[in-house]
Amino acid sequence: MKRVIEKNRRRARRKTRIRGRVFGTAARPRLSVFRSNRNLYVQAIDDQEGRTLCAASSVSGDLKGMKPNTEDAAKIGEAIGKQLLDMNVSEAVFDRNGYLYHGVVRAAAEGARKAGVKL
Repeated sequence: MKRVIEKNRRRARRKTRIRGRVFGTAARPRLSVFRSNRNLYVQAIDDQEGRTLCAASSVSGDLKGMKPNTEDAAKIGEAIGKQLLDMNVSEAVFDRNGYLYHGVVRAAAEGARKAGVKL
Protein backbone atom coordinates (compact mmCIF):
# COMPACT_ATOMS: atom_id res chain seq x y z
CA MET A 1 0.00 0.00 0.00
CA LYS A 2 2.75 2.43 0.94
CA ARG A 3 4.47 1.72 -2.38
CA VAL A 4 1.37 2.73 -4.37
CA ILE A 5 1.01 5.96 -2.40
CA GLU A 6 4.65 6.82 -3.04
CA LYS A 7 4.26 6.07 -6.75
CA ASN A 8 1.24 8.38 -6.98
CA ARG A 9 3.08 11.08 -5.04
CA ARG A 10 6.02 10.95 -7.46
CA ARG A 11 3.64 11.21 -10.43
CA ALA A 12 1.91 14.21 -8.84
CA ARG A 13 5.26 15.98 -8.44
CA ARG A 14 6.17 15.30 -12.07
CA LYS A 15 2.74 16.56 -13.11
CA THR A 16 3.24 19.88 -11.30
CA ARG A 17 6.62 20.42 -12.93
CA ILE A 18 5.18 19.66 -16.37
CA ARG A 19 2.17 21.93 -15.86
CA GLY A 20 4.50 24.78 -14.97
CA ARG A 21 5.82 24.70 -18.53
CA VAL A 22 2.89 23.45 -20.62
CA PHE A 23 0.07 25.92 -21.34
CA GLY A 24 -2.72 25.62 -23.89
CA THR A 25 -4.51 28.30 -25.87
CA ALA A 26 -7.51 28.20 -28.18
CA ALA A 27 -5.24 28.11 -31.23
CA ARG A 28 -2.88 25.54 -29.68
CA PRO A 29 -4.69 23.63 -26.92
CA ARG A 30 -3.12 21.37 -24.32
CA LEU A 31 -3.72 17.69 -25.13
CA SER A 32 -3.95 16.05 -21.70
CA VAL A 33 -3.86 12.27 -21.20
CA PHE A 34 -5.15 10.43 -18.14
CA ARG A 35 -4.98 6.69 -17.84
CA SER A 36 -6.50 4.50 -15.20
CA ASN A 37 -6.38 0.73 -14.89
CA ARG A 38 -9.63 0.40 -16.84
CA ASN A 39 -9.94 3.46 -19.09
CA LEU A 40 -8.08 6.10 -21.04
CA TYR A 41 -9.11 9.74 -21.33
CA VAL A 42 -7.68 12.39 -23.69
CA GLN A 43 -8.92 15.96 -23.81
CA ALA A 44 -7.95 19.22 -25.49
CA ILE A 45 -7.94 22.10 -23.03
CA ASP A 46 -7.82 25.87 -23.54
CA ASP A 47 -6.08 27.10 -20.37
CA GLN A 48 -6.74 30.78 -21.11
CA GLU A 49 -10.51 30.26 -20.93
CA GLY A 50 -10.27 27.31 -18.55
CA ARG A 51 -12.46 25.02 -20.64
CA THR A 52 -12.27 21.72 -22.46
CA LEU A 53 -12.56 22.09 -26.23
CA CYS A 54 -13.09 18.40 -27.03
CA ALA A 55 -12.51 15.02 -25.46
CA ALA A 56 -12.25 11.35 -26.36
CA SER A 57 -12.24 8.46 -23.95
CA SER A 58 -12.86 4.76 -23.66
CA VAL A 59 -16.07 5.36 -21.70
CA SER A 60 -18.18 7.33 -24.17
CA GLY A 61 -19.23 7.48 -27.79
CA ASP A 62 -18.00 5.12 -30.48
CA LEU A 63 -14.89 4.32 -28.45
CA LYS A 64 -16.82 2.86 -25.52
CA GLY A 65 -15.46 -0.45 -24.29
CA MET A 66 -11.89 0.06 -25.46
CA LYS A 67 -9.12 -0.96 -23.11
CA PRO A 68 -6.14 1.16 -22.06
CA ASN A 69 -3.68 -0.68 -24.29
CA THR A 70 -1.50 0.71 -27.06
CA GLU A 71 -3.74 -0.32 -29.97
CA ASP A 72 -6.86 1.26 -28.49
CA ALA A 73 -4.90 4.31 -27.28
CA ALA A 74 -3.84 4.99 -30.87
CA LYS A 75 -7.51 4.88 -31.94
CA ILE A 76 -8.49 7.27 -29.15
CA GLY A 77 -5.63 9.58 -30.18
CA GLU A 78 -6.83 9.52 -33.78
CA ALA A 79 -10.37 10.32 -32.63
CA ILE A 80 -9.29 13.40 -30.68
CA GLY A 81 -7.07 14.42 -33.61
CA LYS A 82 -10.03 14.30 -35.99
CA GLN A 83 -12.15 16.32 -33.56
CA LEU A 84 -9.42 18.97 -33.38
CA LEU A 85 -9.09 19.12 -37.15
CA ASP A 86 -12.88 19.55 -37.43
CA MET A 87 -12.48 22.58 -35.14
CA ASN A 88 -9.73 23.94 -37.47
CA VAL A 89 -7.00 23.32 -34.88
CA SER A 90 -3.89 21.81 -36.42
CA GLU A 91 -1.42 22.21 -33.54
CA ALA A 92 -1.52 21.18 -29.89
CA VAL A 93 0.78 20.98 -26.88
CA PHE A 94 1.11 17.47 -25.45
CA ASP A 95 0.66 17.07 -21.68
CA ARG A 96 1.68 13.61 -20.55
CA ASN A 97 0.25 14.39 -17.11
CA GLY A 98 3.19 13.02 -15.12
CA TYR A 99 3.26 9.67 -16.90
CA LEU A 100 6.33 8.45 -18.74
CA TYR A 101 6.19 9.03 -22.50
CA HIS A 102 5.95 5.33 -23.17
CA GLY A 103 3.34 2.72 -24.01
CA VAL A 104 -0.25 3.94 -23.87
CA VAL A 105 0.64 7.63 -23.47
CA ARG A 106 2.98 7.51 -26.46
CA ALA A 107 0.41 5.61 -28.56
CA ALA A 108 -2.22 8.29 -27.85
CA ALA A 109 0.19 11.02 -28.98
CA GLU A 110 1.16 9.14 -32.13
CA GLY A 111 -2.51 8.52 -32.91
CA ALA A 112 -3.18 12.27 -32.77
CA ARG A 113 -0.16 12.87 -35.01
CA LYS A 114 -1.42 10.25 -37.45
CA ALA A 115 -4.74 12.13 -37.65
CA GLY A 116 -2.80 15.24 -38.71
CA VAL A 117 -2.33 17.24 -35.52
CA LYS A 118 1.15 18.64 -34.97
CA LEU A 119 2.36 18.00 -31.41
